[in-house]
Parts: sequence; C-alpha cells; structure tokens
Amino acid sequence: MSTFENHDYKWRETYFVLFDSARRPMLEQVKRRLLKINPRFELSNGEADEAGHIDSLSLRSPQDYAAMDISYVSGEEVSDQVDELQRDMKGNVDATDRPKLAQLSQCDAKFDILHFEQVSNDEEEDDGEMLDPSALLGVMDALIELTKGVGVDPQSGSLM
Repeated sequence: MSTFENHDYKWRETYFVLFDSARRPMLEQVKRRLLKINPRFELSNGEADEAGHIDSLSLRSPQDYAAMDISYVSGEEVSDQVDELQRDMKGNVDATDRPKLAQLSQCDAKFDILHFEQVSNDEEEDDGEMLDPSALLGVMDALIELTKGVGVDPQSGSLM
C-alpha cells in the first residue's frame, strides 16, 4: 500500500537521488542502512527485482510525524530530468556544486523519495509544525552514500 492511500498522511514534497544504475543497491542493504540511522524506523512494502536490487520501500517515522515512499526509476524519464536539471542549473551553481552538476551526466537512474506528513483528524490541530525533516535528511544522506549519487531538492533547486 502506498502512503498516498493512507489518509493519516499528506504528501508534502518529493526529493530525488540521481545515480549510475550500476550502483543500484540491494533492498536488504538499504533496509540495514536505514535502520542503522534510526532503529525506530518502520519499514514495509519492500520490493526488489529478481537479483535483489531495490525497487521500492515504504518507511514510517512516527517520532518525526513523517513517512516516505522510495521508488527506483530508470530510463528515458531520468535522462530527460538530468538534461533539464543541467540546463536549469548551469549558470546558477557555485563552485562547490559544480562537481555534482558534472556528475549528473553519469546518472541514468534515480530514487524518488516522496515525503509525507502525519496529519491529525482535527483540522485545527494540524498546523504543519509537527513535521520534523530529520528523517528525510537521514534517508537522503543514506541513499546518496549507498549509490555515490547526487541528491536533488527540486523545490529549492539545490544539489546535496
């Protein structure tokens, strides 16, 4: 079940980790790494290809009032996104992000990380102040490390 189907959560944003498909990690490797970050993460719906490489995984972090759906994507969609990112960011990157921007040309796969906020049933109590981004940042760091990839925050247009 996707977190989109869970009425206790509301989608907030989507982040990306772009990487070379040859570095696609195994599902069990991702699970171990995420639980090392936070043993209280609740992992579910893990799917892998025939070789055991991650296809998708859902994660809940109740203490952060957050959940995430992670899904693997490859092919033309990724190539188009890389081309667009490179065009959009070419003149707007500082010296520290230039190597990451150059690395994008090697990327033919990505993880979509859909970030959800846990919402209450009482609309008056749901002011958006409970969501803690630390779980998202930890997941991004883990996936970047596992894939040697480049994280992208499309809302701010920044590379991680």
